[in-house]
Amino acid sequence: MKQRTILREASVKGKALHTGEEVTLTLKPAPENHGIVFRRIDLYGKPELKPDVALVSDLVRSTTISNGHAKVHTIEHVLSALHGCAVDNCIVEMDASEPPILDGSAKHYVNLIQEAEPVVQEAEREYMELENPISVTKGASSIIALPSDKLKITCTSADDRGIHTQHYSIEIDPETFAAQIAPARTFTIYEDIEELLKLGKIQGGSLDSAIVIKGDKILSKEPLRFKEEFARHKVLDIIGDLMLLGKPLKAHIVAVRPGHALNAELCQAIIDSKKKAAKKEKKKAVQQVMEHETLLDIRRILDTLPHRYPFVMIDRVTDIPNPDELTAIKNVTINEPYFQGHFPGHPVMPGVLQIEAMAQAAGILMLRRISSENKIAFFMSCDKVKFRQAVIPGDQVEIHVKLTKNRGNKIGVAAGTCKVNGKVASSAELMFTITDAPSDT
Repeated sequence: MKQRTILREASVKGKALHTGEEVTLTLKPAPENHGIVFRRIDLYGKPELKPDVALVSDLVRSTTISNGHAKVHTIEHVLSALHGCAVDNCIVEMDASEPPILDGSAKHYVNLIQEAEPVVQEAEREYMELENPISVTKGASSIIALPSDKLKITCTSADDRGIHTQHYSIEIDPETFAAQIAPARTFTIYEDIEELLKLGKIQGGSLDSAIVIKGDKILSKEPLRFKEEFARHKVLDIIGDLMLLGKPLKAHIVAVRPGHALNAELCQAIIDSKKKAAKKEKKKAVQQVMEHETLLDIRRILDTLPHRYPFVMIDRVTDIPNPDELTAIKNVTINEPYFQGHFPGHPVMPGVLQIEAMAQAAGILMLRRISSENKIAFFMSCDKVKFRQAVIPGDQVEIHVKLTKNRGNKIGVAAGTCKVNGKVASSAELMFTITDAPSDT
């Protein structure tokens, strides 16, 4: 599917819900891959803010993003309309910090988008897709995002008394959003109003812009637009808050008593999951020693071996002339931690670490023969060990290993030698096994 923007500018004026300010909001076309951007034209420099969960600064009864001195809040209805109408690229200009609340729904913003006329662009739309379920929970509220090839939202809305429990489920596309979700109005519990006023919220609120629930009664200037209007408005908010991901999401969202804070938490969990998966993929991509690689620097060695300071015994692989042989080097310096006790006044590299260096070299060679993705080489045993001369600080140890046996790419035997200035310092026959690496947590 192609990206979309709008053909022309369109504006709307009204009062903001929380600040009570009069504000003019203008939608403007934007180029491909621009995304949705809020522009504060009332501030010096006309700063711009892009919806991003990392910029979220307040989630009390609305979604606020901030960057430096600039912020925009209660942006969820505008974002919901743009998301629901499949508009990818748009500049949202405002001469105040908060869009007008209008009738408390996204209906008027959908009308504004239709007036501006969505148009198709050349670039393909990019989606956020899930590999595995992701869930967040807080108290009696929970949201789970399930892998899907479309955006579907199933929502349960309820108050603490369970009087106004509602359920609603819908697949989102521009037509169904405009007809079934956008008209649903925001609502509040009567008992919460005083506390919200103390917090400086809902300064511009009225029955023109919200439904008030008082006990088992509904206070509204018009009847409910839908039997499940509360649940549908929760769906509206979720669609808006999902724009904090930066791109449209394909998932089945199952929400129970959601709110802006939990919606943002879900977005963060999805982004964290994606980053973790990308990190794993990057690690997989570089971990395997490829057939064409005959030289490995320390970074590639660390990609391949699980060892870390102070137990990395190879500094560089200098040659892999064939699948069964490998030459590496270890530069021995006085800074090696084992020299403090082996031996004071007469530093000598322990023989067991020379064997370990040979084992690590053999492990790299064995891993090169197979896909080293999620694999690790374990040293099993050594035989025919001989030490011929001491290795001291300042020496460069040349490590040579040759595979002599290979049992199904799972168990290997190698002959290894450590040389200094062309003379053999130590030698051994090594056995090791290839096994699955522990999974990351």
